[in-house]
Amino acid sequence: MKLTDPIYSDENKAREHLEALHWPNGLMCPRCGTLDRSTLLQGKSTRPGVYKCKDCRKPFSVTVGTLMERSHIKINVWLAAMHLMTASKKGMSAHQMSRMLGLSYESAWFLCHRLREAMRAPLPTGGLGGQNKVVEVDETFVGGKAKNRAFRKPAPKKAVMALVERDGEVRSYHVANVTAKVLRPIIVQTASRKSYLMTDEAKQYVKIGKEFSGHGTVNHSADEYVRGVFWHTNTSENYFSILKRGIYGIYHHVSEAHLGRYLAEFDFRYSNRANLGVNDELRAEKAIIAMKGKRLTYRRIDEAQNA
Repeated sequence: MKLTDPIYSDENKAREHLEALHWPNGLMCPRCGTLDRSTLLQGKSTRPGVYKCKDCRKPFSVTVGTLMERSHIKINVWLAAMHLMTASKKGMSAHQMSRMLGLSYESAWFLCHRLREAMRAPLPTGGLGGQNKVVEVDETFVGGKAKNRAFRKPAPKKAVMALVERDGEVRSYHVANVTAKVLRPIIVQTASRKSYLMTDEAKQYVKIGKEFSGHGTVNHSADEYVRGVFWHTNTSENYFSILKRGIYGIYHHVSEAHLGRYLAEFDFRYSNRANLGVNDELRAEKAIIAMKGKRLTYRRIDEAQNA
């Protein structure tokens, strides 16, 4: 789907597209869940796309119960922003979104955070991996570079751990540190214990690996990166390269308060990449559908910023 599609310029077309995605089985009231028991309100003072449920007697539109509820930004602009963010491999800054969509920077910034909240995907049933599957676990540090700082002081780095299923999805987490005490609960809750765990030689993974069907390692400190084709963590390294290029080249700075949402954005795109049969159109539609049942108010974002 190209940006020349009418759903990105015509609000009515955009609303019809959103209704088709959110109500594939018929018109459903988001307040009481009743199916096909609503009528379209057509009064002169009623905005387009408002329905009234015959059971709960409440008015609603397709944006009720989604991240777009009570937003003054037009639906077609929401869809265009989602398309741009999901189609851009390394992301798109709020400044760029502001210029392209004709929004104020503040509106674009808030909109982008709402979209990232929609991209926060639940784990597959049973977790990542499974029998006869490999889950790679690795960690890295993201943050600014000393050469870009006023007095060349070392930049504060934030630890990120990622679990990547080979030929599958990824889940990454901002962690306080990379000790076994911190990493173990995340690993066992994210990955199926039937998986074969693949890590580097770090000591914190030794005991954790015994809880899985198998545990293989490569010794990076000895310049070993691949052994026998099978033993490597190159898949997780590939994910980290995309993440870091996005942060350094697009966003430049990511606050610790919002790092989790940025990770959700990169996770979503990687888990719905072209190699898995997901094109730009399908990826955007999956993210739009994921807006249902989620709300992110400005107060919640502001509290995270000031926490």
